[in-house]
Amino acid sequence: MNMSKNGYTEQHVIRLNNSFKRWIGRDLIPLDKNKNYLQQFMESKTVILSHGIEADPILNFGNQAALTLWEMDRATFLKTPSRLTAEPTERTAREHFIRQVKENNFVDHYTGIRISNTGKRFYIKQAIVWNMIDEKDHYYGQAAAFADYEYV
Repeated sequence: MNMSKNGYTEQHVIRLNNSFKRWIGRDLIPLDKNKNYLQQFMESKTVILSHGIEADPILNFGNQAALTLWEMDRATFLKTPSRLTAEPTERTAREHFIRQVKENNFVDHYTGIRISNTGKRFYIKQAIVWNMIDEKDHYYGQAAAFADYEYV
């Protein structure tokens, strides 16, 4: 894998985008084919994050918008179980939603309350959550993207 200095790979963001394109029918963000995809994903104003396939899935990608929103540095983010992005009272609903995505490959127009590392609550609006697959169609985790949120 071609690891960048931030620990993410170009291959991972290509999987993010290819999976999104497969389920939704378009690129996740407008992409310049002549520029590094990883850099474009990292700099996107759209919040983009993903988790892996562990029994308690761990976050494995967050662009700068996600790191800022969740108020975490990259090292902390990449050790965080994705369930901890939601408050304890929201986790049962989140788990039900995650199962729904796994069964249907994607869900769009998702809304829900999440919590930052310092306890700030925010309401996600119009998120798309999708299953990531690798080049051989093996399940690789789930990803989410959204541009609209408000603090509550």
